[in-house]
Amino acid sequence: MKTATGTTVIERGQLVDGTGASAVPDSAVLIRDGRIAYAGPAACAPQAPPDAVRIDARGGTIMPGLVEAHFHPTYFDVAELVDLDIKYPVEFVTLLAAANARLALECGYTAARSGGSLFNIDVWLKKAIEEELTPGPRLAASGREICGAGGLMDWNPDFRKIGMEGLVLLINGADEGRRAVRKLVKDGVEWVKTYPTGDAAAPDTNDHHTLCMTFEEMHAVVAEAHNHRLKVTGHCRATEGIKNALRAGYDTLEHGTFMDAEALDMLLARDTPVIPALQFEYASIERGPEFGMSQAVIDGHQETLEGGAESARMILRAGGRVGLGGDYGFAWNPHGDYAKEISFFVNYVGFTPLLAIRAATKTGAEIMGRAAEFGTLAAGKLADVLVVDGDPLADIRVLEDRSRFIAVMQGGVIKAGRRAGADTEAGARERAVGASDGPNGSPAADLRAAAGR
Repeated sequence: MKTATGTTVIERGQLVDGTGASAVPDSAVLIRDGRIAYAGPAACAPQAPPDAVRIDARGGTIMPGLVEAHFHPTYFDVAELVDLDIKYPVEFVTLLAAANARLALECGYTAARSGGSLFNIDVWLKKAIEEELTPGPRLAASGREICGAGGLMDWNPDFRKIGMEGLVLLINGADEGRRAVRKLVKDGVEWVKTYPTGDAAAPDTNDHHTLCMTFEEMHAVVAEAHNHRLKVTGHCRATEGIKNALRAGYDTLEHGTFMDAEALDMLLARDTPVIPALQFEYASIERGPEFGMSQAVIDGHQETLEGGAESARMILRAGGRVGLGGDYGFAWNPHGDYAKEISFFVNYVGFTPLLAIRAATKTGAEIMGRAAEFGTLAAGKLADVLVVDGDPLADIRVLEDRSRFIAVMQGGVIKAGRRAGADTEAGARERAVGASDGPNGSPAADLRAAAGR
């Protein structure tokens, strides 16, 4: 991905650097050749050359580009499980994935980690983005997922003879787990996504307290993946599934829903990040009836929401790491609503805006293994920057409104926002798009003074 040349100055805004530190008023960010040269009070900023491009933050906020830590580029308008693998031909899904990537970038997400993809579309999508064939976030690919046979992701009945190979590799035993990882190595993935547990979506077979992989299978997957320098994550809701994942050496946990004290101690000892993905649960409860969701499934999502929110609070209080991202692409939780996850963690879970932004920037970059490159605004890092006409610390839902984005930058290049496509400062092109409503959940118990990492 190309970086900008020359000098750009972003000025007249407060600086929220992504570390969780307090905002710095009247700040400036100086960018040279696509990297941050200075970020801090405008009064202390180095002198910029006369030909520098200047971006006026209009009294708003200068912050890091957001990181979607659980991105499903191939999901689109999913209303039932079979929509995930047989709704559209792979050729069309590839085009949908490119459209979803572009949308994510327009929503301020300059980086994303895939949480699973039909075939290995995300591997090639990453290549297309890096070669600037299509716009999108800096991407970490995971390709097809791994699940035990008969588990949550094994829903196509045998008599149809269509299998699950396009979406998930089904395994029986440790040896098949190793073989599945080796297939993914050949596909070119960076992350191996697994399904240690079930979900509320399958209350009659693999609910959220059910295990879908054995510890031996999970350990074999981790050993083989780490041997090939890949990282491993897993859909972990059931308490014992969380513990098995931590014992096996998982690099992150998706959801981490039903944690107990022992699981929390294990998590902290390993410093393993968790991506709870709670807005999906809220949306399932609120909008599930519109899509024919059974009461049993909705009740399961309610239990999952409450358990996941409490687990997130436990992790925050204890000083652990939480990343933000969710299962966007379902009919009731569509692509483009990514920032609702940030709002949800402020309005329902109880994170402060600064801590929620840190989770959506710094921690996301750490999860991707690229914290040295982006995620915070600091000298030497890539200039992946979001300039917002507003104050997300006063109203976090500003981040849901793309019409408020002055600039979305990758490597100092403006890719989206009002300034996208502008040849000069005065020639900025306005791009007004609709805002989306956020959740109306009640605030959780006060965590506003929680210590940050």
